[in-house]
Amino acid sequence: MKPVSPDLPLATDTTVGPVTRPTALAHVHHTVVSCKQCPRLRAYCTQVAREKKRAHRDETYWGKPVPGFGDPDARVLLVGLAPAAHGANRTGRVFTGDGSGDFLMAALHRTGFASIPTSQRADDGLRLDGAYILAAVRCAPPDNMPSPDERARCLVHLDAETRALPHVRVVVALGKVAFDAWLQLLQHRGTRIRPKPVFGHGVTVRLPGPAGCVLLGCYHPSRQNTNTGTLTPPMMTTVFRRARRLAGLRTT
Repeated sequence: MKPVSPDLPLATDTTVGPVTRPTALAHVHHTVVSCKQCPRLRAYCTQVAREKKRAHRDETYWGKPVPGFGDPDARVLLVGLAPAAHGANRTGRVFTGDGSGDFLMAALHRTGFASIPTSQRADDGLRLDGAYILAAVRCAPPDNMPSPDERARCLVHLDAETRALPHVRVVVALGKVAFDAWLQLLQHRGTRIRPKPVFGHGVTVRLPGPAGCVLLGCYHPSRQNTNTGTLTPPMMTTVFRRARRLAGLRTT
C-alpha cells in the first residue's frame, strides 16, 4: 500500500466493530483536532479565529481542524471540501454556521436524514439519522483552495474516520475535490478504477469490492452554486433520495 505521506501512513485496522466504534471515532476526532501537518492552513485558521468577522466579533472561534459529524451507523457518507473560514472554523462542526450548511441541512431534512432543516451552532440539537458528514480537508484553506499536498496529507484522516464507519454503502461527494479525494483514497487502499470517472452532478459510480459501495456526484452547496441556480433544492433532494434507495433505507 502506498503511503499518503512519510509522516502519516494510512490506517490499516479494519476490525472496528459495534462495541468499539464510538471509541474509534473519538480517537479519530482527537487526532484530527490535534493535527498540525499543514502549517499554512493552521496559520490561516488561527488568524481568522483571532481577527474574526464583524458579525461574529463577540464569539469564540473554534480555529482548529474539524472532525466529522453524524450517525456512527450511517449507510450514507457525505464528503465535502473543507471547513468555511467563518462557518465550521468558527463553530467547530462541519457544514455549520453558514448558508452552505443551511442549504445542505434543508435537503437532508427533506429526505429524512436530519432532525432539523438548519445547521447554525454546534449545540443546536441537530441529529443525523443514517448519514455522516465530513470534509476531505479538515482546516479552512485560504480562498477555499487547499493545495494538492495539503489534500494528500489530510487523506489519512479520511481513511481513519471512514474505517470507523463500517456500514457505509453510498458516498455522496459534494463537489469535484471531494469526488477526486474519494477516488484517491480508494487508490491508496489498493483499488484503482479505470477509466477514471468524471465528476458531474448525479454521476453514479458503482465501486468494486464485496461491499458494493456506490459513489454519487453532487454539486457543492456553495453560495456560488446556490445563488446562480447551478444547484437548486430539487436537484439536491433528488440526489439524497437516490442515496437512500441505493443504501437500502426507506425513502421519505
